[in-house]
Amino acid sequence: MDFNVKKLASDAGVFFTRAVQFTEEKLGQAEKTELDPHLENLITQADGTKNWTDKILRQTEVLLQPNPSARIEEFIYDKLDKKLPSRATNAELLGQYMLEAAGEFGSETPYGSTLITVGEYQKRLGGAERELLQTSAVTFLTPLRNFLEGDWRTISKERRLLENRRLDLDICKARLKKAKQAEAKATAEHELRVAQTEFDRQAEVTRLLLEGISSTHLNHLRCLQDFVEAQATYYAQCHHYMQDLQKELSRCANAVGSSHPSGDVCPIPISSSSSQKPSALAMEQTQITVTGARKAKVLYDYDAHDSSELSLLADELIAVYTVPGMDPDWLVGERGNEKGKVPVTYLELLS
Repeated sequence: MDFNVKKLASDAGVFFTRAVQFTEEKLGQAEKTELDPHLENLITQADGTKNWTDKILRQTEVLLQPNPSARIEEFIYDKLDKKLPSRATNAELLGQYMLEAAGEFGSETPYGSTLITVGEYQKRLGGAERELLQTSAVTFLTPLRNFLEGDWRTISKERRLLENRRLDLDICKARLKKAKQAEAKATAEHELRVAQTEFDRQAEVTRLLLEGISSTHLNHLRCLQDFVEAQATYYAQCHHYMQDLQKELSRCANAVGSSHPSGDVCPIPISSSSSQKPSALAMEQTQITVTGARKAKVLYDYDAHDSSELSLLADELIAVYTVPGMDPDWLVGERGNEKGKVPVTYLELLS
């Protein structure tokens, strides 16, 4: 017990002496040992790496999970080292609501059947989003978090030790200057040599750790490439699903239009790849009454369902026109000697 009290008193004395030295340095009343320029540069680079890694990590978390409450829940489960309960994505919830609504409206009705189709694709989109979240967490977020919570804490600890060793060194230098008697000078010189050795040793340890930041950059570079790959896969899946969905909706509209020429038809989203707003393009496409031919660019591949239709290839140019009494969702398309009906939702009309 006596030993612990003495140690506590000694530690308190050292802390107080360092605090006095630090304060006098800030006030310009004491000299300060400057670090090696190379070490100072490494410290600056390390601080930049820490700050930007933290910002990139936090913003990526916001990008992948915009809901603050959900992020807090994930953080708590991570700290407790427990598995986060499975949670449906927003797209999956939307798809489920659509399927349930279709059951109430009637799956055989045009609206109900379309809700089923769109709902299933929304669930697929949600599944793709779930894969993106899981892959990004493993390949990108976790390595960045490990650096901040592991390597950076070690670096920070060694930097604090270095700062303490520097303060001790400068305290010894000040004592040597104030020493008058030979015995006091000898003691001060010995303490200074010990402090200088400890400072140099700690500076070398800190330097080696800080130089490892370059390897951290290489690791984060690989993680960033994996993150981009995961995003590319996700958006490619979404694009593929949406193309398939538009084709499904087009076939739905064709089936309903042929059985009920004057009745309701399935809603068909207009592609955002057009230079016009979807609502404006939809209005132009459904209000065409001119009989003169126009050029049109094909947006997606289309397979003709019967001999009255014309198959299409994405990006090709064809001539189109309408005839009196024709369904506004369709145009007559011509390619050389070939002619047949084509759906307007697969076209971008050119002036």
